[in-house]
Amino acid sequence: MRPQLALIVSVAILFAFGLLMVFNTTSAEIIDRSSEASTHASLFKQIVYAMLGVGMGSALYKWGYESLLRWSVPLLVGGTVLLLLVFVPGVGQTINGSRRWISLLGYTFQPSECVKILIPAAYIHWYLHQKPPIAWKNFFKVCGLLAIPVLLILLEPDNGTAGILFSIFVVLFFLSRIRPIYWAVPLCLLLCIGGTLAYQLPYVKSRIQVYLHPELDLRGKGHQPHQAKIAAGSGGVWGRGLGESLQKLNYLPEARNDYIAAIFAEETGFVGILGLIGLYVTFTFSGLAIALSARDKEGFLLGGILTYMIASQAFLNLGIVSALLPSKGMTLPFFSQGGSSLIVNICALFLLLNIAKKGTAEVGDVQT
Repeated sequence: MRPQLALIVSVAILFAFGLLMVFNTTSAEIIDRSSEASTHASLFKQIVYAMLGVGMGSALYKWGYESLLRWSVPLLVGGTVLLLLVFVPGVGQTINGSRRWISLLGYTFQPSECVKILIPAAYIHWYLHQKPPIAWKNFFKVCGLLAIPVLLILLEPDNGTAGILFSIFVVLFFLSRIRPIYWAVPLCLLLCIGGTLAYQLPYVKSRIQVYLHPELDLRGKGHQPHQAKIAAGSGGVWGRGLGESLQKLNYLPEARNDYIAAIFAEETGFVGILGLIGLYVTFTFSGLAIALSARDKEGFLLGGILTYMIASQAFLNLGIVSALLPSKGMTLPFFSQGGSSLIVNICALFLLLNIAKKGTAEVGDVQT
């Protein structure tokens, strides 16, 4: 199977099962609370966001990844302005103590999701215009400028997205062969110093204890991880059956978002989760195959980082749901409810397909 086809098929299956689980969890929550809200509202919103994503992705596909890189800097400036707008009263929307969203016509948009593509695109555009060897002054200058939107994301706060962006930087530096002394040594020092100082803070120690033992705070931070483990464990090998989850009945809050994989595990069991992981593995290998067959360096770098962005997000979400990683807001790509992340991930998919198309065309030209 060609990588492009494998990519499309894996995403289509993920999205189809995601729609089923979004409807499954939200309708159960509404019925359990005897709410008058529509049981199809979340499903309808997810479909609308998907259609927006396909529309924007199609435009990007026609525009081409080269054009995206060429315009990445002004687009990133616009994205940074949007990040500033979330702090403006009346424009930004606060949910669960975080100002991450801009509300428009009843729909919300998260600018931090958008810059997950624009920040690496701007770096790649800068890198391709540098003559090796790259001077350390130029490197630190561009890193300082790209750190501005990341700092704004930290102030929202959205530590999960900021963490993804930091890891994207590391992968970019590695792929673009930046001298390790420029980034690896400072990064190790910052991690050591920051980790030592953070561990001295009482609330950090308590968060670590709750992560290791969620039962210590079942009414607070440990509630969702504990209920997620119950959901995943009760699914057994084959699961309870689709629609038969008990944890979705308000035992596991916001089950349609970050912890939707726990409900999926409860209903489909170990076999279902194994299939879900298999779909993400298929997506990852297909994306890497497309990146490796790209016709130029910019296609290779962008394709590799887009694949990493989605694969790492899936890995982190599944790690959080299984309690292997600390609890942190992180959507499951193409699967859980989340309009902004779905739109951006679909755009990333279309960019990968564009890179594959250009690479295939180049190979065909050479053979001719």
